[in-house]
Amino acid sequence: MRPPYVPGAGVAGEVISVGEEVDGEWIGARVVTDTAEGGGYVERALAAVDGLVRVPDGLGLPEAAALLHDGRTALGLFDNAEIKPQEWVLVLGAGGGLGSLLVQLAHAAGARVVAAARGDRKLDLARELGADVVIDSSQAGWPEQVREATDAAGPAVVFDGVGGDIGEAAFQITAPGGRFSAHGAPSGGFAQIDLQEAERRGVTVRGIEQAQFSPADAKRLAERALSEAAAGRITPVIGQTFALPQAADAHAAIEARDVIGKTLLLNSAPISVTREKPTP
Repeated sequence: MRPPYVPGAGVAGEVISVGEEVDGEWIGARVVTDTAEGGGYVERALAAVDGLVRVPDGLGLPEAAALLHDGRTALGLFDNAEIKPQEWVLVLGAGGGLGSLLVQLAHAAGARVVAAARGDRKLDLARELGADVVIDSSQAGWPEQVREATDAAGPAVVFDGVGGDIGEAAFQITAPGGRFSAHGAPSGGFAQIDLQEAERRGVTVRGIEQAQFSPADAKRLAERALSEAAAGRITPVIGQTFALPQAADAHAAIEARDVIGKTLLLNSAPISVTREKPTP
């Protein structure tokens, strides 16, 4: 990005003012929303009214912020996977904001969940969220542990939120006729999948396009995620928070892969709303 640039793609807060032709009833509303090409790391954010999602009563603003992107992505991936009861489901990156939601959704669907993550803290979290088996993916031989846990059949569904070598190893143990979601790349790149091999084994492969929603679908899925959380059916995991001036520390913690769940920047200032899409 060319400076000046303010990072941050989404915010949650209270509306303090509205632009011309915007209904004044929005003032005081608790909302979450995307920001236009950045602009979220600020004391007061500017957003378009068409993108506002009301936060249901009983749900906190931090929880709503944690669900704005990960919640809608998790629901989109989960819907596409068409998980059946008793299927083995492998979630890579199970200790992160998105992975922890996928563990919960798969468990609620009646699947048998294998959660793979790095370190005891993340594995303990996954177990608390409903994983039947937890495996440390930083240890050698973890794919064989997954295979053994799934009665040698391999997982019918894989949510690859990691990519790279770990994602590629997970593809190799995916059950014939299974579904493989290659949507993550925190390892430095998406898993490189041999599509001819996938076709030979009958494995359906989907990629990051699953998380590329139209504005209407993004809003609908965000509303659904907030409703599910308000009803207690899913719980966003907020592992750590930082004050807004500590944004660099937050990024350093994420890059060190030393965090669990979602990392949030906290600020008490509200949101101003316009009718049109804000100009970056």
